[in-house]
Amino acid sequence: MRTKKVKSAGRFGARYGRRVKTKIADIESRQRKKQDCLFCNGAAKRLSTGIWQCNKCKKKFASHAYYLPKKE
Repeated sequence: MRTKKVKSAGRFGARYGRRVKTKIADIESRQRKKQDCLFCNGAAKRLSTGIWQCNKCKKKFASHAYYLPKKE
């Protein structure tokens, strides 16, 4: 079950506190979005913790755990 305040972290119910749940909801919302590939700017998908695969160039690479850094 989800709530408006804590979004996807509503599955934890009354446990863990609001601050922890809002941090988790923020991380999960960012990690589930398509990320930009570090090599070709295609869409990279998270396979597991720190393992990413680009749908365009088919490269599999290791990087940050939850979401990829933005290019500058």
